[in-house]
Amino acid sequence: MFNDTRDFIEALRSTGDLIEIEEEVHWDLELGAISRLACEKDSPAILFRKIADYPEERTAFSNPMATWRRVAVAFGVAPESPVKEIYAEYERREGKLIAPTTVKTGPCKETVRGGSDVDLFDFPAPMLHDGDGGRYLGTWDLAVSRDPETDWVNWGMYRFMVYDSLHLTGFPRPTSHLGKVFLDHYVPEKRAMPMALVIGADPISHFAASATYHIGGEEAALAGGLRGAALELVGCETSDLLVPAHSEIVIEGEVLPDCVGLEGPYGEYPGYRTGEMGNGILFRVNAVTHRRGPILTVDATGYRDDSSTITALTGAIAIKRRLQRHGLPVLDVNVPREGAVHMAIIAVKYGGRQIAREILDTLTSRRALLSKLFLVEPDVDVFDMGKVLHAFSTKCHPAHGIHVVHYEGRANTLTPCYSQGERAIQKGATVLYDCTWPGEWSREWEVPVKATFETIFPETVREKILSGWKRYGFKE
Repeated sequence: MFNDTRDFIEALRSTGDLIEIEEEVHWDLELGAISRLACEKDSPAILFRKIADYPEERTAFSNPMATWRRVAVAFGVAPESPVKEIYAEYERREGKLIAPTTVKTGPCKETVRGGSDVDLFDFPAPMLHDGDGGRYLGTWDLAVSRDPETDWVNWGMYRFMVYDSLHLTGFPRPTSHLGKVFLDHYVPEKRAMPMALVIGADPISHFAASATYHIGGEEAALAGGLRGAALELVGCETSDLLVPAHSEIVIEGEVLPDCVGLEGPYGEYPGYRTGEMGNGILFRVNAVTHRRGPILTVDATGYRDDSSTITALTGAIAIKRRLQRHGLPVLDVNVPREGAVHMAIIAVKYGGRQIAREILDTLTSRRALLSKLFLVEPDVDVFDMGKVLHAFSTKCHPAHGIHVVHYEGRANTLTPCYSQGERAIQKGATVLYDCTWPGEWSREWEVPVKATFETIFPETVREKILSGWKRYGFKE
């Protein structure tokens, strides 16, 4: 496992999953445009060696885990591992939490600045998309905060824009863990909330920060379990928060309870720039610590970005476990990368109208981040989009197989199809396409026989064909 971003970069270099650009690239749109196109082409991650207006020791590393190959490398498995195997590897490790250890100091303390020495413009925060409200320093980051009542420490990945040399403004949704703790415990008491924004930790720590993890769960212990080794944490200079000791940059400060800062618009992970400039939380910086020659990590958000892999994976596992806890016959879940974390495919042992409604109600009861669900039976591989499309086209009844639930106050405000008014009050809907056979149908007489190799030929014929496949002249 990798202790830091630099180890991960070396690993990607060795597997052919890194491009190093030596030519000077401008932070204003050029860096973002290169990174965005690289995502859309499934190109390697990028290390920008020279950034306009900045000394050569200020570099940027973009799209760390925007492909399944790079996720596999981060987990220490073969880069060509199938997506289903990567899901399984995550599940295997996720249940084995390893508590972090605390160290006195670490590489993130090589340079310490406070007071008048702090200037956020010392880092090459890019203007990532044309039309963004400003330069975003926090995209591939890790925000550390604490619940003052329970002492629960939360990690999350949220966007943060440079407001001025001493302030960032961000957009954690009210339903997010950080947003909930801030609104429930700090705003009512008009107390500033200590927070540390970590940039460039090891890849698995960022993975844990973006994971769909339960309230009260310690992402630092999750990261340890996923790494297979305890994570080293070090204390902040201006608060009692702990941060990964091998991080590139740590920005310490407070989220102000009685101030807002204009933030956005921003080209987000759904692949659209939704909304206009609005009020974001205002984060006042008290100190900055960083490594010598700090590397700024960047997620070039948009279509097929880093969240399309890491958030999709953990979200799928969370959906499966939630449905299992409610006694539903779920077998497997996939949140496909192309769906921008807005859709899920759910395989069940058996379906029917009642199962469909129970799944829909369960997944929209508290907050509804997904707007489209596909329910399939065991014969459909949730990771094979061709088979999913076939099931949708042939088994989803156009009049009886579509179920919709409407809600207000818990919708995903980054859903592009929602109007401005709907986003303002978090109003939305989730649709479930039931691609299963009705439960009352006879499996012997009413369910059609599927015309595939696996289902319409006797086993003896299949075995003969498979054993002679290469002899017939086929390569695979």
